[in-house]
Parts: sequence; C-alpha cells; structure tokens
Amino acid sequence: MTLSRRKKIVFSLITIAMASVAAMLLLLIADLIVHRRAERSAGLNRWGYRGPVAASKPSGELRAVMLGGSTVFGYGVAWDQSLPASLERKLRETRPFSVVNLGFNNEGAYSFVPTLRDFEYLDYDVVVLYEGYNDMPGDEGPNTSVFRHNSAVFRLTGYFPILPLYLDEKAMMLRYGGDLSAAYAAGRNETPKTVFRPNMAARTSAAALGGVARAANSLGAQLGRLSDVETPAYARVSRIGCSFPWINYCDSVHAAVRLVLSQGKRVIVAGQPRMSVPVTAAHARQQNMLGAMIRSEFANEPHVVYVDLGAAVDLADPAFTFDAMHLNADGNRQVAEALAPHVLALAAK
Repeated sequence: MTLSRRKKIVFSLITIAMASVAAMLLLLIADLIVHRRAERSAGLNRWGYRGPVAASKPSGELRAVMLGGSTVFGYGVAWDQSLPASLERKLRETRPFSVVNLGFNNEGAYSFVPTLRDFEYLDYDVVVLYEGYNDMPGDEGPNTSVFRHNSAVFRLTGYFPILPLYLDEKAMMLRYGGDLSAAYAAGRNETPKTVFRPNMAARTSAAALGGVARAANSLGAQLGRLSDVETPAYARVSRIGCSFPWINYCDSVHAAVRLVLSQGKRVIVAGQPRMSVPVTAAHARQQNMLGAMIRSEFANEPHVVYVDLGAAVDLADPAFTFDAMHLNADGNRQVAEALAPHVLALAAK
C-alpha cells in the first residue's frame, strides 16, 4: 500500500523531529558529564555558578551570594579555596551560613544587575559586591561583559551549557599542540609563535570536535530568537555625582544596590585589596569615589555598607598571590577573615 503525499510529509516531519530530539538529548547528556567532571575543580556547575549545587536553604540558615570577576570565581585555585568558600567557613564558626559563588572571569560591575536577577531563586539574604579590577579601564572602555546572561539556553531555562566551550578549547589545543594561550592569541589576530604543526589525525579530530561544538551552539542560536539580550547603555553624565573616569562603574554598582534593596535584602559593597604599581593610585581613586557615593546615596539605609578591604592583604607579597592580583588559598582566607565580621554585623541588623 502506497502512502499519500500528505502522509509522507507528516512521516518525514515526525522523523526529523525525533532525530532532533535525540540529538539534543545526547548533547545534554554529554554536557552534564562535562559539568560533573568540572564543577568541583575549575569549572561551573549546571546552573552556571562555581562549586556544588546549592541545596534549598534550611530553616534558620542565612545565605549570601558573592558577585564579581575572577577574584571571586577563584582563578588559579580549587573551588573550595576561593574567597566565597573561605568566607562561608569563617561565617559558619558563628552561625549557620552558606555563601554561593556567582563570580565569573572578566565580568565587571555592569554584570551585577542581570546576575542578581538570574539567581534571585537562590533566596539569598546578603549580597556581597566585590569588583573593581575589571572596571579599571573606566569610561573610555566600559566593561559590559555578562557571559552567562548572553546564553539563550541559560536565560530561558537557567541551565548553563558548557559543552560548546569545552569542545572548542579541545579542538584549539589539538591545533596548537596543547598551547591554549597561543590558540586564543591567534583568534585575537595576534601573532603567536609556531609551536606545533598538527598532523592529519590531529586536524581531523579538531575538525570533528569543532563540528560537534557548532551543533551544540546551533541550539542556543535557535533559542536566542525567543529571548532578547539587553543592549549595554553607556553613561555620559552621572546621575549620582560620580565623575570621569568612573561614571559607568559607580552607576552600575548603584543600580545593583537599588535592586538588592527592592528585593528586601542586605548588601555589602567591598573595595578589593589595592592593586600594585603602576595602577595603585588609580585603583585608590576608584574606590574612594565608590565609597563616597555609597555613603552619600545610602546614608540613611542601614542595610547598605561599604567595606574597604584595600589593606586586607598585600598584593605585592608572593605568599598570598601568584600574579599580584589573584589570591591563593592563604590570601583568600585572609580577606575572608577581614570581611566576615561585616557580613555577620549586617545580617544581625
């Protein structure tokens, strides 16, 4: 018996749909496996933040979230040696407290508002805003990076896909003999030294990995049509009295503090340890302006505190940092000890 034209079309569409669903399920399973391997080391868990997935907040426990760039994320250390993890251990010496690490490498203050909105479901009580380094270029080059929020899959579902990045980097390493820095330099049109000439097998494997990464990315591209990304707005004149070159930085922090207060939460704005020469003076000016803005704009608001941790650790001391900016486990522990009393005091109000 022959099928009618209409039935053939319906059958074909069903077959294509089933194949697409099967492919997406395979990609999801692979992505979960990569997340599982990475979440307790240098990667992110399936919901897009570092460390184990946070359980529902038990009765009587307080929860803080810490936002910032790589110094919050814990670049160069394991997840349990990062600043948020160190802060949690210190707070737990006094009362039940959990701290969730919402840091993301290279993000600045502009990312605070979308990150707080994306993770409001964590039911946090205290927010710690800890960033200034990634905003040092100032108003001449505002940092508007919001990496997680740029993922359509993440915006629509809360799930953060990591497989495309993982496969792309694996392919890049194959092409450049394991030198990922050289691969990224080539992608930025820099001129890295030739370190490796891949053979046919390596080129074939790299091409295959790249193909799977493109397939995984295509889902995000399709979903992207269903949700919009906010267009960055560059401030020219500050509405809150800040001046060039920190107008955008101050305005971004101010907007985040306002959002936290509207949620009925408490917020600590923390000035990071002072950067080393030659930007020490500029970093000090940045934080002085930020602190003055917080004290002026929120003078009568007991749930907002600015804490200057500029002297909490010496970034010129190799005992605490390996690159004069990112802290090792001891450096993070020292900053956590300086920050914890302020978090406890604010939580007690």
